[in-house]
Amino acid sequence: MRSAALIAGAAATALVAAGAITYAVAEDGGGSSNSPAPTADSADAGFARDMAVHHQQAVEMSYIVRDRTKNVEVRRLAYDIAQTQANQRGMLLGWLDLWGLPKVSADPPMTWMGMGDMASGKDGALMPGMATNTELKKLNTLSGKPAEVLFLQLMTDHHKGGIHMAEGCVEKCRVGVEKRLAQGMVDAQQSEIQLMADMLKARGAKARS
Repeated sequence: MRSAALIAGAAATALVAAGAITYAVAEDGGGSSNSPAPTADSADAGFARDMAVHHQQAVEMSYIVRDRTKNVEVRRLAYDIAQTQANQRGMLLGWLDLWGLPKVSADPPMTWMGMGDMASGKDGALMPGMATNTELKKLNTLSGKPAEVLFLQLMTDHHKGGIHMAEGCVEKCRVGVEKRLAQGMVDAQQSEIQLMADMLKARGAKARS
């Protein structure tokens, strides 16, 4: 019950903060009269584009496992991840609209981090940590405990990749409110990684890396 309360509390905090962040971005170097909007090749825009794609897959995986298991703990975690990351994705795309920037780029993912040549795109995994098409198909075929274990493993990898990208924004982005959102992602996802490690252990499994 304690882990469930922690998840719910973290999700609620993130959703409450989202409204303030959405409002604040226009006042914090996000296209206000005092500060020019970020450019299309900036870290701010690159992070917004790439993390929106990264988040979309997390939402997809969460909804898959929700329908593949009846375990309350896993379903609650999946729901909270889906709600939090869908909300954050909306903010990221909204900022791009606010800045008058495209939501897609001809450059490879993570070019803004100097890692464009490392984003493989192999089997649908566009960025580090993302699940492949094959892994997503497998998740769709499993149910019960096997589905729970694979979801927790895939989401652990996904969070690790997301944390690395968010840390890049903390270092390189210039819009203060976006940097703070990125740091919040790092903190929340590190906490969820530990929670998922405990959940995997309870199922006789462990993270893949």
